[in-house]
Amino acid sequence: MFLFSSPNMTTLPPSLPPSHSQTICASLLQELQVIWDEMGESDVERDKMLLELEQECLDIYRRKVETTRKSKADLHHSLAQIESEIAKLVTSLGEHSFSSSRGKGTLKQQISYIRFVLEELRSKKKQRMKEFTETQSQIAQNCAEIAGTGQSMLPSDPEVDERDLTVKKFEELKSHLQELQSEKIIRLQKVNSHISMIHELSVVMSFDFSKRVSDIHTSLIFPANGQSKSISNDTLAKLTGVVNSLQQEKQKRLQKLQYLGSTLIELWDLLDTPPDVRKRYENATSLISSSVDEVLRPGSLGLDIIEQVEVEVQGLNVLKASKMKELVFKRQNELEEIYRGVHMDVNSDAARQILINLIESDNVDLSNLLSSMDDQIAKAKQEALSRKDILDKVDKWKHASEEEKWLDDYEKDENRYSAGRGVHKNLKRAEKARSLVSKLPSLVENLIVKVKAREAEKRIPFLYDKTSLLNMLEEYTVLRQAREDEKHRSREQKRLQEQFAAEQEALFGSRPKKPLGQTNAMVGTATGRRISTPAGKHAVSGLKERRETGRANNVIPLNFVALPKEDPMSRGN
Repeated sequence: MFLFSSPNMTTLPPSLPPSHSQTICASLLQELQVIWDEMGESDVERDKMLLELEQECLDIYRRKVETTRKSKADLHHSLAQIESEIAKLVTSLGEHSFSSSRGKGTLKQQISYIRFVLEELRSKKKQRMKEFTETQSQIAQNCAEIAGTGQSMLPSDPEVDERDLTVKKFEELKSHLQELQSEKIIRLQKVNSHISMIHELSVVMSFDFSKRVSDIHTSLIFPANGQSKSISNDTLAKLTGVVNSLQQEKQKRLQKLQYLGSTLIELWDLLDTPPDVRKRYENATSLISSSVDEVLRPGSLGLDIIEQVEVEVQGLNVLKASKMKELVFKRQNELEEIYRGVHMDVNSDAARQILINLIESDNVDLSNLLSSMDDQIAKAKQEALSRKDILDKVDKWKHASEEEKWLDDYEKDENRYSAGRGVHKNLKRAEKARSLVSKLPSLVENLIVKVKAREAEKRIPFLYDKTSLLNMLEEYTVLRQAREDEKHRSREQKRLQEQFAAEQEALFGSRPKKPLGQTNAMVGTATGRRISTPAGKHAVSGLKERRETGRANNVIPLNFVALPKEDPMSRGN
């Protein structure tokens, strides 16, 4: 059996023309037939060898088919992998405009087309990854600057989530970056504002600005290696604290300088300081009415300026002390004169010692002390004015009491009518004294009423030279009544003696009378025991003893003004 003439012969590939193949095979078979003829091969062997040759050809075709099928499967697998990668990239990038369709044509044509799509998507992903990386790096850098963690803490390559590289996600990152950049700008503005404020305050108060700010963060003054200024929360907090402390210090210094300036002006006015001296401290005194925000002149609140003004104030205070002492004691003298003028109690020695202690202690403002003493003087004048009405009546009472005493002594004088110098004047004075003494009871009674009314209003006793005026008036009333009773008993005793002498003369005839001076001496002894002053407290105890011994014969009424009395002055005449 011939191989190529066999009905089971395998069909040649279409790429090999049949005529040419058959010619070659026929030629080869013919050559093989010649060889077999020469060898003497039998037909059986020849058929067997032809079958083997045909089988080998079939095996080669089968292997080639299998290899081709595998290549086809690999192409399908590659196509599926590419489609899967494209699907992931489309999902990741959100690029739904890219189609994963294979297109038309053979597998290799489809793979060629879809690989072009894949490369385009990969390029798109690479570009998107770059954008994401840059954006996230900027976000991380801004976050680090805001947090104050520093550049060394930043990762070299930020991790990007490749599963979501969509435009929406990228826009979210860009929006977040813009927010961080805006916050960074705001923080940087705050930092610069604080630094500017610290510089302004440092200039006004003569502080070392660079040291103050660099102590907070060196980047604020000396940024290195392209490092930007620190804008972290910690830096902002420290800057805010420094600004607040400097503002408080500025307020404190301004208040101190304003106080010193006001004190300077007061001392200058008090000591008549010339204008040329005042001009040297014009920088300090010009700030007296300024607010904190208005003080911007460099060095105007420096410690050297404040210390200079303090030294000047201390020096002027030394001069002021001596002059103020003079003024204080002058006020004290004026106050004492007012009190003494209205018979009010004032302990001059104690008051002056208190003033000396206050001045020497340096714990009192002499200006306030002078002002206080002026207030005391004003109150003392008001008090003196309110006492004037009563004191005028006290003066009348005391004058009338003195005249009463003189009149008593005058009437005891047996020679008052004898010729001599001054008799006429004494007679006139006696007449006036009797008129004045007659008004004493009503004067004392009215005075007592006024004193009681004042004491009820003021709720304090009315003192006259440390003594209760009401007690003085009551004691005087009692003593005057006692003197009147004493006079009455003396007159009655004299009348009885004269009556007894007259009866004896009628019985036994005329006899020598006792010298008139003896009788008068007895009377003078009795009446001479009265108290000469209306305020004598020692006389009260003696009066009480006499009242006890004479109570059996006479009862002294409490208010002698209410009883009818015989005018002793008229009896003398």
